[in-house]
Amino acid sequence: MTLDPGAGASQAPALPGIHHHAIGLFEPELGGNLADVTLAYETWGVLNGRADNVVLLTHALTGDSHAAGGPSAGHRRGGWWDPMVGPGRPIDTEEYFVVCSNVLGGCAGSTGPASVDPQTGEPYGASFPIVTIRDMVRAQRRLLDDLGVRRLALVIGGSIGGQQALEWAVEFPDFVEKAAPVAATGALGPQGVGMSEIGRRAIMADPNWQDGSYYGTGRTPEEGLAIARMAGMMTYQSAPGQWERFGRRPAGRPALYPEFGGRLEIESYLHYQGRDLTGRFDANSYLYLSRAMDLYDVAGGYESVGEALSRVSADLLFVGITSDWLFPASEVRDTAERASDAGARARYAEIDTLSGHDAFLKDWTELAEAVKPFITKT
Repeated sequence: MTLDPGAGASQAPALPGIHHHAIGLFEPELGGNLADVTLAYETWGVLNGRADNVVLLTHALTGDSHAAGGPSAGHRRGGWWDPMVGPGRPIDTEEYFVVCSNVLGGCAGSTGPASVDPQTGEPYGASFPIVTIRDMVRAQRRLLDDLGVRRLALVIGGSIGGQQALEWAVEFPDFVEKAAPVAATGALGPQGVGMSEIGRRAIMADPNWQDGSYYGTGRTPEEGLAIARMAGMMTYQSAPGQWERFGRRPAGRPALYPEFGGRLEIESYLHYQGRDLTGRFDANSYLYLSRAMDLYDVAGGYESVGEALSRVSADLLFVGITSDWLFPASEVRDTAERASDAGARARYAEIDTLSGHDAFLKDWTELAEAVKPFITKT
């Protein structure tokens, strides 16, 4: 972390790359305990003397802390939000100190099911406690406190990251100036939950899952995880977008699996997406994070959605995507309206695209147009 001079701040050298910070004992809200939690994180920019120019980026289901930066050995596609973060970009690192951490329960450096349980000396596996969006946010708060952050200028993210952004505004109202949930609402609908469950059952039905205790056995539930990813990818697309991108064209790349009456391009695309995820993601983490996404209810612990949203003192921007059916734009808009009715300063913006839910990870011009006025307006 780098501090700039002023307001009593001291200067420290920049620390590029991924860091790991221990936040100690953590007790998830649904029970259990984790004796020694570590979060992996990256930072960009300079923390000002007041420690309040901070933007927290919250990643999607299979994301990680590497939000910005070009391709590298560990990140062949570069940062997952690189076009949005950097000097002169919508999240300007010449103005903001940007932080992104891998979530609790993840598999990219933060404590998760693949981590060693200090009480047993073995990986947690399926004994890892259920974690929630609120747990993720509370763990991030402890990280930010340890980094010396006094206030968030903005928290922003899409999908499960959007759920975290909303929960930040509800859970820590005095700590957040602005929050921008993108392609997310206060609760995922039944169709989305159902698709998640199909994916989880595919993993757990794979004989190599071994009740979650597959670490060190030489066998991992790759086939189940690949199928889960295939099901998930279908929720990230739109029907018109798939007609435009794939149509009914025959597959144009080599087969990964034995063919059954030939292959269409959409099938081949799903096969490759599934295979790609198995090389970089842990199946148990997929179970836990997808469950956290499904369980999230902004009203949890409150009398109503209105009571929860009435806690918010941050400015809110909800961003919907016209072709999104995982978090439909109408439901995102409705959440913004309910926040306004509860007394929050909430607004709504919409991205008109055929890209579906995935638009916040690919339609950079449209995304920037939606969020930049909110970010830069004082």
